[in-house]
Amino acid sequence: MTTAPVTLTVDVRTRPGAHLIAPLGLSTPHAAPLSVQVSGATHYMVSDPGAAQHALWLTPDADQLRLRWAFAPQGAAYPEALFAPRDSRYTRFADALAQEIRAMAPAGIKGIADHVASRFTYGHTDTRFYDGHDEIPQLCGLTRGSCIDINAYFIACCRAAGVEAGYVTGYFIPEEKRSHCSDMHCWVVTRQNGVVQEWDIAHHLKMNTTDIRPGLNPKPGVRVPMAHSMGLNFAALGIADLKLIAEPMWRDPDGSWTRADMTIRLDGYDRLAGA
Repeated sequence: MTTAPVTLTVDVRTRPGAHLIAPLGLSTPHAAPLSVQVSGATHYMVSDPGAAQHALWLTPDADQLRLRWAFAPQGAAYPEALFAPRDSRYTRFADALAQEIRAMAPAGIKGIADHVASRFTYGHTDTRFYDGHDEIPQLCGLTRGSCIDINAYFIACCRAAGVEAGYVTGYFIPEEKRSHCSDMHCWVVTRQNGVVQEWDIAHHLKMNTTDIRPGLNPKPGVRVPMAHSMGLNFAALGIADLKLIAEPMWRDPDGSWTRADMTIRLDGYDRLAGA
């Protein structure tokens, strides 16, 4: 008996004069993209060869466009490209940070995760701690940050300690909602001596604990992976060092980026939760 795929549907209200970029989806041990259907726009595929991943570039031809992904509730191992360091201002780390973290290396990845958690309170802010820097700076006090910010710091700390680490972006659908979410989420995968672990520091902080444990769901829910890494390059579009891609984003005629006005719906929560 064939299991019905999990579907993720994103409806986006058109932004006049802008193009939309959207990831194709990422295969992980927990979910793998099978297909994506587009309505309301013409589109073609672009690639970042260094990250070994692809995206759709969409030109709307209707007032609203729809992207509908089908996912299998399991997939392949995390791709090698996810763990590869990238030369980006979002991934390079300051010397002071490297010196601090290397001194902590005997504490292992959990020690690093606990240290990162001690540097953040969870929250969104217009000014991020790495704005205006060409590298991830050392934090010496408590900083407000989102999952994006916390994981950027965690990745930098892991790599400074010589630990392979990758940055995964996608959607988290909490158990209490089951069929929808409001925005993207991100998490970290580490690999050391062949052992792969997944981490979500932000969700631990939202649950008021800084005792960080490996695992995807300290907060109950499921995840739909869409892309990986920070500092993406889509040469066909003239786009370099794009911070990340998870949910679709508008590229305005002046070259600026605008978050899409969208709704995100999931069908198949139980199939993902039971995988």
